Amino acid sequence: MRSQRPSMLSRSLVVIVAALTALGTGSSVLAQALKDVQTSDTPLVLKAQGSFFVGGDKVEQTQGELGDLGPGGHIAVNQMYVRYMVPQGGDGNVPVVMVHGATLTGKSWETTPDGRMGWDEYFVRRGHPVYVPDQVGRGRSGFNQAVFNNVRAGSAPSTSLPRWLRFSNEGVWPNFRFGLKPGQPYPDTQFPVTAVDELSKQGVPDVSFGGIPTPNPTFKALSDLAAQLNGAVLMGHSQSGSFPLAAALLNPAAMKGLVLVEPGTCPANYTAEQIATLAKVPMLVVFGDYRDTPTGIQALPSWQTRFEACQAMIGRIKEAGGQAQMLSPAEIGTRGNSHMIMQDKNNLQVADLILKWIGERVSKPSDQKK
Repeated sequence: MRSQRPSMLSRSLVVIVAALTALGTGSSVLAQALKDVQTSDTPLVLKAQGSFFVGGDKVEQTQGELGDLGPGGHIAVNQMYVRYMVPQGGDGNVPVVMVHGATLTGKSWETTPDGRMGWDEYFVRRGHPVYVPDQVGRGRSGFNQAVFNNVRAGSAPSTSLPRWLRFSNEGVWPNFRFGLKPGQPYPDTQFPVTAVDELSKQGVPDVSFGGIPTPNPTFKALSDLAAQLNGAVLMGHSQSGSFPLAAALLNPAAMKGLVLVEPGTCPANYTAEQIATLAKVPMLVVFGDYRDTPTGIQALPSWQTRFEACQAMIGRIKEAGGQAQMLSPAEIGTRGNSHMIMQDKNNLQVADLILKWIGERVSKPSDQKK
């Protein structure tokens, strides 16, 4: 029996180390292989798919601002990249635009970190054209590098540099509400916590603070995109949760519906006129569970505080005659949804609730008055 004890102990240690690593607390990164991506048994039939840019400014920059790669000249900045899929036979359904949150890109809406179907594909399979942008200054939308090269050249002070934002694996646990502490998920958590490392791979440097113009060019780009689509449902998440509101205030006629998924803010300082404008567009706000979890970020309000601010905004919109409502799966008996609700294990069930709301509250393009 003594000869077996070291072997049993070794096996136990291997299990413990593997479990810690799987929860995103180990030093190695679990690799997601192609075999881990789940493919539907039914084909995805598209009429069209592709990409394009919305907006952008043509600016002239010096050789130094361009990083000394050739002579100075003109480039485009502040453009918004958009990838799209249009299902076969989906022309009569309202398009849905899905906008990602802080330190992320449009990847948020694609295949989940553990390899399941994302909302972009699922909404297409349910008949909706889907458009997925990268915010201006993020991902394939790029950022204006001149702000960095000017500091490098000494023509601008280092204090003018924007902050590069990223979330750590440990930081997302309380802030995204997977669990109170890293490696300690809530028993009923819906997020696939074994894939936290894969979620981290989706992160990109975010230069939102100081690296893009004010107001954020993404607001107008989203408004222009909705107009180009002859009306669309704008769906924002987290940092971009309020972006549909800003876009609607620019051009409410282009908005068919607004879906705010775990918005980082529901502004309390809207004027009565702005509320009246927003009341013209159906609105759905979506929040997950465990909102009283401390975020671990002192500068930010709790998710429960933000939930209550959104409830207050919904109340104002209703008083102005608008259609606005809160969707909280926990309030209807579905527990454990996280801040990354579009990636949770029950993400398609939550998507069905949103699709049901769109079907009931949002008019189709053919319903628009010519």
